[in-house]
Amino acid sequence: MFEVKHYHNMAYLLRYPDGYEEGKHYPVILFFHGSGSRGTNIYRLKQNDFFETISVHGDFPFIVAAPLCSENSWFDQWEHVLGMTEELVSSSFCDEDRLYVMGVSMGGYAAWQLAMSRPYLVAALVPICGGGMRWNASRVRRIPVWAHHGEEDPLVPVQESKDMVEAVNTAGGNARLTLYPDMGHEIWVKVYETPEVFSWLLSQKRDLI
Repeated sequence: MFEVKHYHNMAYLLRYPDGYEEGKHYPVILFFHGSGSRGTNIYRLKQNDFFETISVHGDFPFIVAAPLCSENSWFDQWEHVLGMTEELVSSSFCDEDRLYVMGVSMGGYAAWQLAMSRPYLVAALVPICGGGMRWNASRVRRIPVWAHHGEEDPLVPVQESKDMVEAVNTAGGNARLTLYPDMGHEIWVKVYETPEVFSWLLSQKRDLI
């Protein structure tokens, strides 16, 4: 079941799991799409590979919140992204200890930045063929990270993910990187199809220490 919501003028989709119950707290994935899904038609976002692929998982217990980037990049509407994230965590359905952030390509950069901007809200991070400001990596040292990248990516160099993961671990964090040999930029469906990614997410909880 999908629902369209708005934070100011930024639209986002909520996808509820089968058997959703009002008043129950659920793990939430905050999903940032890539540049190919930019636009103003929120209903097209339902056709994103992420939603198409997760339907193959029989039991998908997450609520997914997917904002729509209607500008050139996520950073052109960053204040709304932050506000929407804070509102999401305080919503009645969200298990505030299990907010997971996932993003692909342009959205991979947004995922890294969201974790650095609001590290106290994020339980785990899955950036896919993205990158970030490695000099700020210490801000996510308490957030488990599982990054993914194609070794032959011609659009976002694999070094972007390597640098971020190395920087997080150098800062005392817990980051891992899965590389996809002989694959280019479009690795995300393989990630979405991997059940271990989502079972790993469910095993993580927010570190409040």
